[in-house]
Amino acid sequence: MRPARALIDLQALRHNYRLAREVTGAKALAVIKADAYGHGAVRCAQALEAEADGFAVACIEEALQLREAGIRGPILLLEGFFEADELALIEQHGFWCVVHSLWQLEAIERSSVGTPLTVWLKMDSGMHRVGLHPADYQAAYRRLLASGKVAKIVLMSHFARADELDCPRSTEQLAVFEQARQGLAAEISLRNSPAVLGWPQIPSDWVRPGIMLYGATPFEQTQAVAAQLQPVMTLESKIISVRELPADEPVGYGARFVTERPTRVGVVAMGYADGYPRHAPTGTPVLVDGLPSRLIGRVSMDMLCVDLSDLPGAGLGSRVELWGRNILASDVAIRAGSIPYQLFCNLRRVPLLYSEG
Repeated sequence: MRPARALIDLQALRHNYRLAREVTGAKALAVIKADAYGHGAVRCAQALEAEADGFAVACIEEALQLREAGIRGPILLLEGFFEADELALIEQHGFWCVVHSLWQLEAIERSSVGTPLTVWLKMDSGMHRVGLHPADYQAAYRRLLASGKVAKIVLMSHFARADELDCPRSTEQLAVFEQARQGLAAEISLRNSPAVLGWPQIPSDWVRPGIMLYGATPFEQTQAVAAQLQPVMTLESKIISVRELPADEPVGYGARFVTERPTRVGVVAMGYADGYPRHAPTGTPVLVDGLPSRLIGRVSMDMLCVDLSDLPGAGLGSRVELWGRNILASDVAIRAGSIPYQLFCNLRRVPLLYSEG
């Protein structure tokens, strides 16, 4: 069988969740939307269920998948519902639901739900993606309580630039949020992964760790708490062919790399159809049999090439780590002009193999 695979360390996943709880002292929803950022939502939820305060997904399809797999804990729909008739399923399965638009509020008021819902009322404090305008927030809160359809409301917002540790935008958004929620007696949820790691001064009864669960930093620079994260996924494959080339020979599509000296080229069973970034340039780090090497030439659909010139012991069957504990996904992403979120979410065709450390 093709040797490309992704090894998922569930113990590292739990370590990262516990870190989010430890550094904040808050309750934490494990964000496992987009198939747990490519790590497998069901298995990740099962690994965390005994200790997680709840889970967060993007939509009801993702939530139903978890319920069908036997996950009984709270599940928050981060985008709420897209059609009013989803409220019946939300009530049936006990999902928590974000309300970010007035039409959703009105749909709840008109609904016939018999069991009062748990609603996370989202404010647009400055990201300008989704969320109620601050001027509408207090009225929306009171309407939800008056509807008789809501048992509990959590107040939430989302930061646009918390991954920029020297940017004042997060404190500006916090000020907008605090002003608009004055007098409302409810728990709040503000901190996503970068805010969990880098903004301890921001209050939050509930935190929403996402990318940090999977061991990747949201920051471009070194950050002390992020340095404690453990990578969960190791993407690896093997050398399937070796070429001995003289100097001045092109390698791969477009001749983007030309040998400067006699070069041993290892061909790896990994490409952009597996989710490895096509735009990763020559020089992107890899590990071959535990030793550092580099990508050379353009990434193909099913294969890529690495430099074996200084690794005389490497050859057919040698193990290649593309990212993981030694080659950080964030480093690969920076080289490729991407972010680790996209690398993980783009993973496909590669089997996920789970272990406990």
